[in-house]
Amino acid sequence: MGHLFGTDGVRGIANRDLTAELALRLSGAAAQVLADTGELSAQRPSALVARDPRVSGEFLEAAVIAGLASAGVDVRRVGVVPTPGAAHLTAALGVDMGVMISASHNPMPDNGIKFLARGGVKLADDLEELIEQRLEQRPADQPWDSPTGAGVGRIIDSERAAATYVNHLVDSVPVRLDDLTVVLDCANGAASEIAPDVFELLGANVIAIHHRPDGININDHCGSTHLDDLQRAVVANGADAGFAFDGDADRCLAVDASGQIVDGDQILAILALAAQSEGRLAGDTVVATVMSNLGFDLALEAAGIHVVRTPVGDRHVTREMSRGGYILGGEQSGHIVMSDFATTGDGVLTAIHVAARMASASSSLAELAGVMTVLPQVLINVPNVDKSRADSDATLQEAVAQATSRLGDSGRVLLRGSGTEPLVRVMVEAPTGDEARAVAEHLAGVVSATLRL
Repeated sequence: MGHLFGTDGVRGIANRDLTAELALRLSGAAAQVLADTGELSAQRPSALVARDPRVSGEFLEAAVIAGLASAGVDVRRVGVVPTPGAAHLTAALGVDMGVMISASHNPMPDNGIKFLARGGVKLADDLEELIEQRLEQRPADQPWDSPTGAGVGRIIDSERAAATYVNHLVDSVPVRLDDLTVVLDCANGAASEIAPDVFELLGANVIAIHHRPDGININDHCGSTHLDDLQRAVVANGADAGFAFDGDADRCLAVDASGQIVDGDQILAILALAAQSEGRLAGDTVVATVMSNLGFDLALEAAGIHVVRTPVGDRHVTREMSRGGYILGGEQSGHIVMSDFATTGDGVLTAIHVAARMASASSSLAELAGVMTVLPQVLINVPNVDKSRADSDATLQEAVAQATSRLGDSGRVLLRGSGTEPLVRVMVEAPTGDEARAVAEHLAGVVSATLRL
């Protein structure tokens, strides 16, 4: 069968890689494994199923619900909500598990299935492995023993449950946003109704763009991966700020009043300093990944805030936050986790708290983002190399050591193998773009020469 689960659930091209048959069997296997491991209630287990608005979500939703109900699980169908909304509702409604059908920022033909454990947290790696094993043990032509009669699961439509999530977001912000004008790029995705509603309930003047999903246009040259339209709209409307979400609204990037992009590192710095000033930044520590800009570390260290780095991926960020008892972490891409309010990255939550900081500090977004200087960063992918030797090849390690010594405290070098391709990523930060480019190109040449397949 191959490895199904990636870093964020099961993904693929809908109706080719991710078929209705697979979705049905996958959800049934998940229900059985979670029941066997005590994660589901012994009597009348329950689940929540949500999706983003892409067209394939409609048939995949039906298949997932059928798989769960046929395994004896009662299902609440909540319709289109963001991934963090599904996580919040899984906890708020007290169900045993949640399922989110989305491929996040991926193009429309893709889709995915992500399982959430009780409380709205990501399913543990070992449970995902057990689900894959269960599928391998029982081929499609060998059906499982399933309940009959009154033992089958019931299906309840709970589309109004989204209002519970909206109220949660609004209640998380201690100030009004009455004097702010914001542009929201909803990526024609799951935040298209919820994000404008939340900002309007908080008093902001809202200009929404790309907020009319038709099942086909999700992430189509819009949202957090395509910021051009948002930049133009902010400047054209004289707005104070703009916020862009991806298809399932678990990430957020911003644009200041002049149209300049404010990335995830800058957003995380803004929120860290806000939490510190309010006395709620646990351990005066923030969790970031190895890809976060060195300027982020320098700015926070100057404010007395410690930065803990993890491998790339919000799963690693949330795991470290849980281990250390930290309340704030995130990625340069805009995945920001605020564990006081959410179990996962939440784009709308991030946006309203950045806006709240603007309001409470009476500062522009540019002023807040200016706390850190973004060092020039150059990333080069070196293909067709033996990535397994990237951390052990003596010649390469000597070249990295020399580059690191050359840059000193004013720069940084990072080499890491791709998780899915035979390539090595070379990332260099330096005081100038020219220096970063020169060091990166030199190291890329060493990688190509020494790790050649």
